[in-house]
Amino acid sequence: MDWLAVGLARRELQDLEGAVDALGQAVAATPAHPIAAFAYAQVLFETGREAVAAFERAVSLDPQNPQLIRTYAAALAAEGQVEKAQSILLDVLAQHPQWLDGHKSLATLRVAIGQREDFDESFRRAIDALPDQASLRLAHIHLLSTARAWEAAAAAIKEAALQVGTSRGLEMARLSLISERGGPDSLDPHLFDAVADWQDPGLDVCRVRHALRLGQVDAALSRALPYQNTRQARLFWPYLSLCWRLLGDARAPWLDGAETEYIQTVDLGLSRGQLAELSSSLRALHTAQAPYLEQSVRGGTQTDRQLFFRPIPIVQEIRRRILAAVADYVAGLPQPDLSHPLLGPRRDRPLLFEGSWSVLLKAGGFHSVHTHPMGWISSSLHIELPNQAETGNGEAGHLVFGEAPPELGLGLLPVHAIAPKAGTLVLFPSTCWHGTRPITTGERLSLAFDIRQPTD
Repeated sequence: MDWLAVGLARRELQDLEGAVDALGQAVAATPAHPIAAFAYAQVLFETGREAVAAFERAVSLDPQNPQLIRTYAAALAAEGQVEKAQSILLDVLAQHPQWLDGHKSLATLRVAIGQREDFDESFRRAIDALPDQASLRLAHIHLLSTARAWEAAAAAIKEAALQVGTSRGLEMARLSLISERGGPDSLDPHLFDAVADWQDPGLDVCRVRHALRLGQVDAALSRALPYQNTRQARLFWPYLSLCWRLLGDARAPWLDGAETEYIQTVDLGLSRGQLAELSSSLRALHTAQAPYLEQSVRGGTQTDRQLFFRPIPIVQEIRRRILAAVADYVAGLPQPDLSHPLLGPRRDRPLLFEGSWSVLLKAGGFHSVHTHPMGWISSSLHIELPNQAETGNGEAGHLVFGEAPPELGLGLLPVHAIAPKAGTLVLFPSTCWHGTRPITTGERLSLAFDIRQPTD
């Protein structure tokens, strides 16, 4: 039997325990096979097992594989060997300073362990060594912008223009920065005039957001509509929702559902003992010191890797109940509509997770308003909540839907709010704007996931 093929197929179907078994067989049968060694180490890591020794064997067979080295470093960090993980990444980056994924991995690791002050150090070193490499500079600028380090990003853009000259990518980065950082220039109605004929999905998201800030709803709509039936549509559906709501267009309830049509709560029937066991298991996974750069978490932490791939009994029990609840949700959707992001995808495919994670918010913590462009159906399951007597009866911790991102200044209020309740699962379309109100005291533990959009 081709155990490698079996293991990779099981992993693709998210049968991770089956993948671990099959890939273990593959390594035993062909111990010198580099792909089998890497795949086995990968699934050990993805399931939360000790994986460093397996990665070291894989690296010995394929020492020049950058993806392997990057994941090996992540495994080291996960098993408490943070300094060694950083050292390995720095050593490889010293030899290959244009390894962009390596720079990003190191920056992400440093943010997670609380070393925010020098999280982009490797980028700066590489740029000093290769000052004429435009791709390196653009990746650095993107990292700084993602971290909302606006002043550093502006300085990097200015330095790049002086060193390598202007380019399409650099100009898009400059315009995006001006538009997103705030200040008088961000409201310049002519900001994007010079690039009016440029076509790029990322640039068009910036232009849509800029038009909305200026109150030019029709202009934002005309910029977003051409993407409605493209592969990039999920980037633009949330902004189409805002535009249609602001214009009183009937397509807003068509997209978002009439009232709370597509937002559902499900009691998973968890006992106090099960909630306590789940809480204990999840808290043990919250090892980061700060949220990752691209996440909506403010004042808390988020777990790494796919939560539902871990062979923790209570987590797997929750996974089974959640899949049943999602299947019921999908079965109860209205008739298919191929032009709709929630109703269009096929419903006869296995339900797979695009991601699954846990969030632990501290006092004052919240989720900023956001969407999930990589998902089809998104969620929140509350597990442990602050004492209501301490928080009062206000909106602290409430999950809110339909509120526009505050930085756009649209004044669109939430269309629905849900008070958190331990053991209650909330399901909603991934294109729907959502966030949470800050908790005023205590801690809020939850888990969430995105269901992957099925494909033909």
